[in-house]
Amino acid sequence: MSGKTKVRLVCAVFLSAGIFRLSAQEVGGDTITGKVHQIEKVTVTARRSPNKVTSAVPIQTMSRQDISQLGIQSMADAVRRFAGANVKDYGGIGGLKTVSIRNMGAAHTAVSYDGVAVSNCQAGQIDIGRFSLDNVSMLSLAIGQSEDLLQSARLYASAGVLGIETEKPHFDDGRSAVFQARVRGGSFGMVSPSLRWWQKLGSRTRVAVDAAYMRADGNYPFTLVNGKYVTEEKRNNSGIYSWQGEATFYHTFKDDSELDVKGYYFYSRRGLPGAVTLYNPLSDETLWDENTFVQARYRKHFSPRWSLQAQAKYNHGWNKYKDEGKEYTDGHYRENHRQDEYYISATVLYRPLEALTLSLAQDGVINKLRNSLPECPFPTRYTSISAFNARYRQGWLTATASLVHTATSEHAEKGTVPDDFHRFAPSLSVSMQPWQDESLYLRLMYKSTFRLPTFNDLYYYRLGNRNLRPEKADEYNVGITWSKSGLSVFDYISVTLDGYYNDVTDKIVAFPTTYAWKMANYGKVHAAGVDATLAATVPLTEKIRLIMSGGYTWQKAIDLTDSDAKNYKDQLPYTPLHSGNASAIVETPWVNLGYSAVGVGKRYYLSQNIPENEIEGYLEHTMSLSHEFALGGCRLLLQAEIINLTDEQYDVIKYYPMPGRSWRLTGTFKF
Repeated sequence: MSGKTKVRLVCAVFLSAGIFRLSAQEVGGDTITGKVHQIEKVTVTARRSPNKVTSAVPIQTMSRQDISQLGIQSMADAVRRFAGANVKDYGGIGGLKTVSIRNMGAAHTAVSYDGVAVSNCQAGQIDIGRFSLDNVSMLSLAIGQSEDLLQSARLYASAGVLGIETEKPHFDDGRSAVFQARVRGGSFGMVSPSLRWWQKLGSRTRVAVDAAYMRADGNYPFTLVNGKYVTEEKRNNSGIYSWQGEATFYHTFKDDSELDVKGYYFYSRRGLPGAVTLYNPLSDETLWDENTFVQARYRKHFSPRWSLQAQAKYNHGWNKYKDEGKEYTDGHYRENHRQDEYYISATVLYRPLEALTLSLAQDGVINKLRNSLPECPFPTRYTSISAFNARYRQGWLTATASLVHTATSEHAEKGTVPDDFHRFAPSLSVSMQPWQDESLYLRLMYKSTFRLPTFNDLYYYRLGNRNLRPEKADEYNVGITWSKSGLSVFDYISVTLDGYYNDVTDKIVAFPTTYAWKMANYGKVHAAGVDATLAATVPLTEKIRLIMSGGYTWQKAIDLTDSDAKNYKDQLPYTPLHSGNASAIVETPWVNLGYSAVGVGKRYYLSQNIPENEIEGYLEHTMSLSHEFALGGCRLLLQAEIINLTDEQYDVIKYYPMPGRSWRLTGTFKF
C-alpha cells in the first residue's frame, strides 16, 4: 500500500459545516422592572431508571447513588448487575476482570470513558478492574449501540458499549472550590485513600482532579476440596498496589460549544494468584501495568440543524510479566510489552427535517506494539472506520439505520503481515409505540459486527497466525418495554423483556496442531436467550421510600463447530443457563439501607457438558448501611458494607476461588 493510501486511512476527515446565523429573540416588556424579588431555593432530585424503555436497543444504567447505596465495591461488581453482561473474574482484588455481552467475547465489547473509546490492540479486551468507581456518575450498558448519533465510529462498530461517565464539577451556595477526602478500609489488608478537588476558574471554566491509592494483601481464606479430603487454605500472591490519577479541564465557550480535556494515569503492581491445583496453591507470577492517556472532546451545536463532535486521544500502555521457577534457565521468565495508539475522530450531525436526523462519523487510528519476545515483528496497524447513520422519528415510530465501513493496513519491521482488509457492517433498529397515551414500546434490532484479530492473535511468539480472518457476529433482538408513573402503590415502575439470537462465525480460538498450539478460525456459535429487567419505586411513608431493581438472563449458547465432536451442541464453557440479580434500597431521613444479590447457575469449565466439568452455581449477598451528617458547611458520609454475607465459597473461573465474607468501612468528608 502506498504512503498516500496509508495517510488516507489514518487521518480522520474532519467534516466542516457552515455556521448558520442565529436570529436574536426579542425580549418582551418587563412588567416588574425596578423591583427585587427573592425566589425561594428549590432543590430537585431524581433517580434515573436503570433501563430505558423508549430506546430501540436494550440500554441499562446505574447511577452514582445506586452504586454507593448498594455497597458495590468494584467496576466488575457493578457490571455484573446488568442483564446480558458476562463478567470473567480471576479472583481477588487484583485479579483481571473482563466483560462480554451476550457471550460474544470481550473483544466485541467497547468500553467508553467519558465518550471516548478505551482500547487494547494487544489483547483486544479491557481489564475493567483498573477503573475506580469513586468518581463515576453513571454507568450504562448498551447492547447494539447507544442512542447518541454524535458518538464516534469506533463505538458504532462494536457489538455493545459499556459507558463510563465521570462526575462533572458542580458548585452549591456560591462556592468556587470543592474538596473531598475519602478513606476506605476493609478485609484482607485493603486500604484505599482518595482525594478530589474541584475548582471554578471563571464562569465558563472548571477543573476536576482525582487521585487514589490502593493496597491490599488479598490473602483470603478458602476451602479446598480434594475428593473426600477438605482443607482450609489461604489464597496467596494476591497483593496489589495501585495508583490512579486524572485531571479534567472543562470549558464552555461563548457560543455554548464545549471542550473537555482529560489526562489519566494508572499504575499497578500485583501478584497473579494463579490457579489452585491440588497440593500446589502457590504462585510466583507478578504483573506490572502502566497506562497513560490524554484525550480531548469538543462539541458544538451550530444551529438546531447542525452539530459537530471532534475527539483526539493518545494512549500509552506498558506491562511487565515475571514468573519465577526452577523450570527457567535463569530461575525466572520475563516479558515486556508496550503499545501506543494515536486516535482522531469527527462526527457531524444534520437534521434536514424535523423527523429525520443524519450523522456521519469518521475515525482514524494508528496502533503500534513493541515487546521483548523472540522474533517480535514490531507491527503497526492503520485503521479507518466510517459510520453513516440515519434516524427517523415520527409519532409512534422511531427507526435508526447505520452502515459502518472498516479498512485496515498493517506494516511489520520483519516477517509477513495480513493482507489489507475492508468490510461493510449494517445495522437497523426500530421502536414502536402502539398507543400514544401508554408507555408501551415494541423494539426490533439487527446488527452485523466483527472483531479484527488482535496483535496477540496474529504475532504472539509461536502462537500467532497471520492468516486469520476477522471473527464475525450477527445480533438479533426483539423486545417489549413498559413503564408507568403515579400508580397507587408505585411512584414509578418499568419492565423490559428482550429475546435475542446471536450467530458467531470464524471464531478465533487457540487450536492444537502437530507441534504446538496455534490461533485459528475454528468456531461457530449460536446463542439464544432472554433478558428481563424490573425497576420500581414504592413510597412507604411520606419520608421513606423503597427503590427496587432486578434482572434475569436465560441463555443457551452452543458450539456448532464440528458435528462429529463430543461437545457438539453443548453449552459453551463458563456460560450459565440461568443468571440474575436483585437489589433494594430503603431511603430514610436517618439512614439508608441497601441490599443486593447476584446469582449464577451451574456452568461447565470445559467444552464437554459432563459432570466432571461442572462448576456449581452461587448466590452472593451484599448489605450496606450509610448516613450523611451535616457539619456546618461540610458533610461527612459514613458507610459500612458486608460483602458475601452468607460466606459462600464459589469460583467464577475454575480453580480461582473468590473471597468469602468480607467487610468494608468508608468515610467521605466533603468541604
